Amino acid sequence: MSRTRVVVTGLGTTSPVGGDVASTWDALVNGRSGVRALTDDWAEEMPVKIAGRVAVEPTEVLERVKARRLDRSSQFAMVAAMEAWRDSGLDVLQESGDLEHERVGVAMASGIGGVNTLLDNYDILKEKGPRRVSPLAVPMLMPNAPAAQISLYVGARAAVNTPVSACASGNEGIALAVDQIRLGRADVVVAGGTEAAIHPLPMAAFANMMALSKNPGDPTTVSRPWDTGRDGFVLGEGAGVLVLESEEHAKARGARIYAEVLGAGITADAHDIAQPDPAGRGGARAILRALAESGITAADIAHINAHATSTPQGDIAEGLMIHATLGKHADDVVVTSTKSMTGHLLGGAGALEAIATVLALHHRVAPPTINLDNLDPQVELDIPTKARDLPQGDIAALNNSFGFGGANVAVAFGSV
Repeated sequence: MSRTRVVVTGLGTTSPVGGDVASTWDALVNGRSGVRALTDDWAEEMPVKIAGRVAVEPTEVLERVKARRLDRSSQFAMVAAMEAWRDSGLDVLQESGDLEHERVGVAMASGIGGVNTLLDNYDILKEKGPRRVSPLAVPMLMPNAPAAQISLYVGARAAVNTPVSACASGNEGIALAVDQIRLGRADVVVAGGTEAAIHPLPMAAFANMMALSKNPGDPTTVSRPWDTGRDGFVLGEGAGVLVLESEEHAKARGARIYAEVLGAGITADAHDIAQPDPAGRGGARAILRALAESGITAADIAHINAHATSTPQGDIAEGLMIHATLGKHADDVVVTSTKSMTGHLLGGAGALEAIATVLALHHRVAPPTINLDNLDPQVELDIPTKARDLPQGDIAALNNSFGFGGANVAVAFGSV
């Protein structure tokens, strides 16, 4: 039985290193960090005073009235979705009335949801009373608000889903979108993830659980995956969106195709609510399932965009799982952590990194990992600190994401 091929026809993002795909990709390839000192008044009292704020505020892109009715996480999602939709060329089909809306879906993830709206309105409740709470608070704070807003924008009438699996959410959204297309439930799915958690409460909580780096040095050097001096991740914000289509649908309308989504693997650790399995067994199973579903072998993998957040335990566990799954071929794979430049976007991370993975295949170049001065001897991987050319011919790449609760997602992409 033949399997429906799923391809990537549109990309959109707003990130700490760029306000769109072109500027983000340029920054990643050239090793520019988007991490900087926070200027918010509340940051003065925080144990951590740096983060990866988006390079371009969404209010510079969205209509002011529209932006005011969206939580910051939905603002990011809309900026990225609008770019991806235009990039795919489906906006033209929509405007002509030839888009079959019943065959369009959305799978937009978030790890935390509308935390800014929730906490801001709780402050209003305490300070000014219940009558001053916004009547739009619930539609703004609900985790599926970004997905719903995108569905309104593109007129999606197939399934509109919101995977919530912590830092694996964005990658899981892509995996879910592939399933929707292969099951015949949609021809087009707008997929990705978004997060806007640079707020005092999440930052204090992450800092107090010793997850965030407290390095007082130059902010651009603090996120340092696999380096012996790493001491925690840097919180980032933003969104990534991919337009996925069945190959048949994409070719019928003459769409430009960036890459193929070959398959995905989703597993759970059942180990700890916050710590990864130190042996990386759950993540390894996700990678093996992605390879099996894709019909490829370890020898086909030329590049991995690793989850690698810059935490002591997580980075080592991922190195172990790469070796366990790719065996002798692990030495031939170019491994990258773009979080060294963007920080960790939580529920948006997998989607932003999927875009980087797709573009790495499309342009045949892997972004570097910056701030890697002293490679941890427990990590034996090829991790270049400058952009690296990838081989010609048919190659594949993996995008890994792992999240609190033991969520593991690996998505395999193929060149076209």
